[in-house]
Amino acid sequence: MTQALLSVRALTTHLGDHRDPVRAVDGVSFDIRPGETFALLGESGCGKSMTALSLMRLLPSSGRIVGGEVLFQGRDLLRLPESSMREVRGAGIAMVFQEPMTSLNPVMSIGDQIAEAVQRHAKTTGAGTRERVKELLDAVRIPEPERRLQEYPHQLSGGMKQRVVIAIALAGDPALLVADEPTTALDVTIQAQVLELLRTLQRQREMSVLLITHDLGVVAENADRVAVMYAGQIVEQATREAFFGVPRHPYSRKLFDSLPSMEKRRGNLQVITGFVPSLQTEFSGCRFAPRCDQVMDRCHDLIPRWHESNGHGALCHLYDSSAGGGKDAPGSRHDPGSARQHVETAAPVAGEALLDTRGLQIYFPIQKGLFKRTVGHVRAVDGVGLSIPKGQTLALVGESGCGKTTVGKGILQLIRVTGGQVLFEGQELTSLTGEQLRRRRSEMQIIFQDPASSMNPRMLVGDIIAEGLVAQGIGGGRGEHERRVATLLEQVGMPAESARRYPHEFSGGQRQRICIARALAVEPKLIICDEPTSALDVSVQAQILNLLKRLQEELQLSYLFITHDVSVVSYIANEVAVMYLGRIVEYGDVETILRSPSHPYTQALMSAVPRIDERAGNGGGRKVIRVQGDLPSAASPPAGCHFHPRCSKVMPVCLESYPARTELSIGHSTRCHLYGE
Repeated sequence: MTQALLSVRALTTHLGDHRDPVRAVDGVSFDIRPGETFALLGESGCGKSMTALSLMRLLPSSGRIVGGEVLFQGRDLLRLPESSMREVRGAGIAMVFQEPMTSLNPVMSIGDQIAEAVQRHAKTTGAGTRERVKELLDAVRIPEPERRLQEYPHQLSGGMKQRVVIAIALAGDPALLVADEPTTALDVTIQAQVLELLRTLQRQREMSVLLITHDLGVVAENADRVAVMYAGQIVEQATREAFFGVPRHPYSRKLFDSLPSMEKRRGNLQVITGFVPSLQTEFSGCRFAPRCDQVMDRCHDLIPRWHESNGHGALCHLYDSSAGGGKDAPGSRHDPGSARQHVETAAPVAGEALLDTRGLQIYFPIQKGLFKRTVGHVRAVDGVGLSIPKGQTLALVGESGCGKTTVGKGILQLIRVTGGQVLFEGQELTSLTGEQLRRRRSEMQIIFQDPASSMNPRMLVGDIIAEGLVAQGIGGGRGEHERRVATLLEQVGMPAESARRYPHEFSGGQRQRICIARALAVEPKLIICDEPTSALDVSVQAQILNLLKRLQEELQLSYLFITHDVSVVSYIANEVAVMYLGRIVEYGDVETILRSPSHPYTQALMSAVPRIDERAGNGGGRKVIRVQGDLPSAASPPAGCHFHPRCSKVMPVCLESYPARTELSIGHSTRCHLYGE
């Protein structure tokens, strides 16, 4: 067996008070071999990132490593002086952080930031440094590197910024790259580009990768081996094939069962009840026991031992022969069908439209000079037509910057509409003003992407939820409002006493439930859900999706669900509109769009989604269409079909005219010259 590049043994990291510490990393052990990708998987708060920071000895001021060893290329990093560790960081182990914007200095040019890393590790100066910087930009596939050297982070897209961070990490030619959620904030097409780039660089440089993520699809398509982390411990470790074939730990199986998919859309997703326990707790039993469906008496009182066979190990009493378990313990085989609960819901029937948009246009002026002369327009939304029947969900999908959120705000009249119509129950909204519009707004609400930033941190939760009632003059006095708030909190699965607490006292999933309660307060008919689950772990996402589905059935709500997560679309949507650079390029029912996409852009979106099925797990069986480059500017869109600079099926006519709408079947249309006359 190949000797490990990195060996971690019983690594233990504490944070905070010495008498009552947070045990962020508690006895973690794993190996990473040369050239392999090792994935660390788990929910937020399980200790994944803190494990990586411990390896690099980059802990916060309150953190300290209290035990274990970290052997890198034969040296114990925990025993090195800080001067030697500075040589290891970058040259031996480099790190790519989750949010590229916070990793880059906003007042330094891209070239200077990469040059800083080059000079630190390569000891070059002048022209040599500049050439090395251009080589790195070229290696991470940033076009026109000479021009990009002078640009600043705010001038780059999210995918470009992440590539710059990777270039900085590669400056020291590291043997191990730690990638901490490197694609979480990116669209699926840009995510595919970044992951392909990492795989290519890994092969070219024979580099090892520690991939930290909570995305099972990303793990399935990129990892060689997988470790699942829960409450500061590794609870399962295996090869990718063994893990995705037969996950052994109940927590791992619950993660699989929480994933949304087309097959589960007629029932509820399984959820992991409760929360990750406080890591200040001194555990006397299994840490997952309070949330486990297969819990036994001994799980509460006895700390489980590690059980391993054929390189596949789990920290669980189910595999303890003295407890009547073993390697073939009941329920140890993963059955994708088990993720469905047997509570079937009636298939929705299309009714009359609640909302129609016809030729919706939203342009933003580009102004220059002292007198703010208008010199052009950003065509954020350019002729969008949508229809949402009562009690149904339309998903609006596309890359960031294509205009999805602007469509939602235009429907609500939160921003001025340049042209077109917005019909709500047959009434034209764009002509309403003042009190007429205010009354209509109570029937349309929005749930924002980031629940924390959409709530006033100085207001109690009860006042936040009741704010709409007060603004609309609904429900009488304060006593009536308090009773209504208590009912709403119960409706979204929160205790009534939550009303007397502040937003920061809740988890991300709980904050999103509060935002849903706020949206429901004025009894709307339409809710615009703007990426409501993108910042959540898969288990919390399942809870929110179940809640939204239940509320839709009980209250006959209609949803415009704005997202770039195709798995969420497959579970919750009835129809799908695919948006590209301000225009709808394909429209149809969810099954047709996801299984038989017609437009090249839709095909690329669907193929770029990471899969966890067997074929995807071993890297074969499906064709992946890579969309190259970034979304063009809506201020100067390409002539002809807007997608043609990135399209693999481009024809001469695509450069000349924008394609007309083609009806492919009843309710399924596209705008593509491939299907025109």
